[in-house]
Amino acid sequence: MFGRERSILDAFPHYSLDYQEKLSDDPEKRWTYRLTLDGKWEANLLNSYYRVYGRLINNLDVPFQLDKDAVRKDETHVHEALREALVNTLIHADHQSSRPIKVVKSIDGYLFSNPGRLRIPLQRLYEGGTSDPRNPHLQKMFQMLGLGEKAGSGFGKILRAWKEQQWLSPLVSEKLDLEVTSVNLPMTSFIPEAVEVELKRIIGDAYRQLGDLDRIILVLAHQFEEISNTDIQRYRSEHPRDISERLRNLVQNGWLHQSGKCRGTRYTLPNQNSSAQLSLLPSSEHYPPSSEHYPPSSEHYPPSSEHYPPSSEHYQQLEAIAEPIRRKGRISKDSVRKVILELCSQQYLPLGTLAQLLGREPDTIRNHYVNPMIDEGLLELKHPQLRNHPQQAYRTVSRSHFLSAQNE
Repeated sequence: MFGRERSILDAFPHYSLDYQEKLSDDPEKRWTYRLTLDGKWEANLLNSYYRVYGRLINNLDVPFQLDKDAVRKDETHVHEALREALVNTLIHADHQSSRPIKVVKSIDGYLFSNPGRLRIPLQRLYEGGTSDPRNPHLQKMFQMLGLGEKAGSGFGKILRAWKEQQWLSPLVSEKLDLEVTSVNLPMTSFIPEAVEVELKRIIGDAYRQLGDLDRIILVLAHQFEEISNTDIQRYRSEHPRDISERLRNLVQNGWLHQSGKCRGTRYTLPNQNSSAQLSLLPSSEHYPPSSEHYPPSSEHYPPSSEHYPPSSEHYQQLEAIAEPIRRKGRISKDSVRKVILELCSQQYLPLGTLAQLLGREPDTIRNHYVNPMIDEGLLELKHPQLRNHPQQAYRTVSRSHFLSAQNE
């Protein structure tokens, strides 16, 4: 709470605080300001709180409030909510973990993330009134300073503040594989007009056929980048089975990408790495590599020669080429590259087909193989003017063409 950085690290070698501000639209800038352990200040929890909180509320664009005497109050419920979120992040963190305490301030909201899972059920957190701090002595010290709440009422104040501003409700989520808990506080209306306009423009006529639940799921995926069935239940009253059915439908149409299994299943928008651009057009490249979501017959493929039903003779030939990679869990990168070049030697193949043939996740194929091979001139794009084209596909560059391009 009050120690010197060196002493803290002697006791907790993995202790780490990472505060970032991302207040620029420039995608090349990872952050506009960052505060972390750098030896230039004593990074104990007390100093961390005051340094970070001051920046969290700086230029906070919310209407001011008046007290009973009609005098302007310097602090609103949003200020109070941010204080609660920051204090909770610091006192509920598992300081034995190798994961950092992370706080991010962006143009459209805040993200608080701490190592360690929730110690009470998620529903109890939203209901309030229950508190089970991981570090009760830290909680006591913050309370003695007039910071932090007792009896589990702090999160209720966060919900109240966001409801008053008519912002999208805070979302608490756990990443089970990382043992991390995150609190996302978006400062946007529930369905921003600009997002809905973009959805209508991209999906086209199909948007009118989307149900209310479908639209809410897509908006949540856009806002929070990654969601689960449990997350959606925070906003909807439908039974989890009904939500699962809608999620499956959105995945099958290529409007959501699925990853993980069972309770760890997460959903993102295709091309979610570009949060400013909604890419919701259906495309076979977004199907996860499992028979459950892969189109079962040719009628689901766009009328294009590079899409082959799994039952076709040509697809079976491609399966035979990829079989050594698909059969082995671990194999050299060079071996995978050679097979990709052979698969794409006669025709353009989309990412989803490559992933299915090789038995790998689409993101793995894209990031570790396809994109580097394009940059090296080994693969060419069917739509070179737009790498993220919804019907993008890849073909091997012939040696003669490659040498000709190099000479030019």
